[in-house]
Amino acid sequence: MAESGDLYPIAVLIDELKHDDVALRLGAIRRISTIALALGVERTRDELIPFLDESIDDEDEVLLALAEELGGFTDFVGGSQFGHLLLTPLETLAAVEETVVRDKAVESTAKIGQLLTSQQIEDHYIPMVNRLSKGDWFTSRTSACGLYAPIYHLASQKTQNDLRALYATLCKDETPMVRRAAATHLAKLVKKLTKPHVINEIFPLFSALAQDEQDSVRLLTVDGLISIAELLTPEETKTMLLNILKNMCVDKSWRVRYMIAEKFVAVSKAVGNEIVKEDLIHAFVQVLKDNEAEVRTAASTQVPGFSGMIDKDIVLREIMPCVRELVGDSSQHVRAALATEISGLAPILGKDPTIEHLLPLFLQLLKDEASEVRLNIISKLDKVNEVIGIELLSQSLLPAIVELAEDKQWRVRLAIIENIPLLASQLGVKFFDEKLGPLCMSWLGDCVFSIREAAITNLRKLTEVFGYDWAKQAIIPKVLAMGQHSNYLYRLTTIFSLTALSHVVSPEVLKDLIVPTINALTVDPIPNIRFNVAKSMEQILPLLKKHNLTGLVNDPIKTSLTKLSEDSDMDVRFFANRALGVLAA
Repeated sequence: MAESGDLYPIAVLIDELKHDDVALRLGAIRRISTIALALGVERTRDELIPFLDESIDDEDEVLLALAEELGGFTDFVGGSQFGHLLLTPLETLAAVEETVVRDKAVESTAKIGQLLTSQQIEDHYIPMVNRLSKGDWFTSRTSACGLYAPIYHLASQKTQNDLRALYATLCKDETPMVRRAAATHLAKLVKKLTKPHVINEIFPLFSALAQDEQDSVRLLTVDGLISIAELLTPEETKTMLLNILKNMCVDKSWRVRYMIAEKFVAVSKAVGNEIVKEDLIHAFVQVLKDNEAEVRTAASTQVPGFSGMIDKDIVLREIMPCVRELVGDSSQHVRAALATEISGLAPILGKDPTIEHLLPLFLQLLKDEASEVRLNIISKLDKVNEVIGIELLSQSLLPAIVELAEDKQWRVRLAIIENIPLLASQLGVKFFDEKLGPLCMSWLGDCVFSIREAAITNLRKLTEVFGYDWAKQAIIPKVLAMGQHSNYLYRLTTIFSLTALSHVVSPEVLKDLIVPTINALTVDPIPNIRFNVAKSMEQILPLLKKHNLTGLVNDPIKTSLTKLSEDSDMDVRFFANRALGVLAA
């Protein structure tokens, strides 16, 4: 083994697994696949796995790494026919105190369980689930909850009956943490069960959990409600689930109301359109008007999805008054969440209602005092444009967009810049040059580098939209003029801009305008300018070769780079030599 030279010595790794230093033990755990490869499958089964099981008395960080590694360890023990051997250390890990370790152990155990044969499930997996489910400590019982659904379909009929009975005891466990885990994993288990089993056995358990005295348990039953509703007919849903659902919307704990608000669209799809139209509109309005900002924030994200399930006139009559209130909500988080989603109402309402009801709200959000709100509304304007057209959008919102282009928050300016190519392609050249052209050039002189950088990318994208003839007329002369500016940052921006544009302009523009301007800056007094000239030439050289402009390669570029390679500044010399390397290639 040692002769192969490429495998880490086994003895050292084994020693590191026992070392006092946590970092070394962690590193060794991360490399146990190397040990296993070197030992071979037989010695891994007989020596390494028992050794790992014995050493599970360690720092949480090491145990977490071990739980993760074991999930993908099946091949190292000889394939799935020996996969059950990995369940022993994972069972121990599933009962430790630290939650993240237990969760990872459950995840790895479930992964291995799906590879096992029915016989292995019956002989090894099920006894493990039994032991964990009946453990003295709540930690093992909590972990057990996540181990039922992954293998339920692989178990025999009799074992399935036993598993359901055992899961029922976990749902009724005296410890809230166990009931929480049972509520969390209920939805996955429901998907594996037949409808009669769900109605007769699981629904009573779900109902009890949904009315649990602990709000931390109740809030985890929303996914279970969705899974059960997907199995039931509308009549059964109405009889069995509707009251539970309505109670969740008015639960005394805001955390429960938050969970139902956050998943309102998923719940609505599960219960079906009939119940939505008859019973859930009022419930949705309730969560939109909730007295807790967190609940209103969650409900705001569901507005377009829910509105798409009901008639347009009901949206205008019931939902829009709530949306108008939320646009002026006292909580910035509510307004920000709504700003992200409100444009989704435009396709649902259609052109005229959008113009009448939504445009004033967009304007209000565009002028919001919180930059995050303004940012969110800008980034989703394309949906509105699809409905009302660019002409109306530009007439009503362009003044606000121009105002935001000079916003004091640089991230807002950045969001505007990123949306300019989209606006440009829809506005057309004439309108763009008139309204937004000067803005695009002004960003090149912004005091924030990220804005200048985005403005350069923006110019390149605009050239792709409008063509290089437009760039030659509208952009390049202004960029060239910046190359004469007394402030070196403007000259630097000229280099960056021309380098970016060189990829999308014609060979003539490259030859007549870009190369001479960049070359002229090789004698700039600022070293930062000179080494960026060298970096720019490095990018432009392949383009010159591609366009057969080899005359420019030798003179002036090679001449200039040779001169820069002897510069007094170390960085300038470095980048000049690197560019000369590209030239020689």
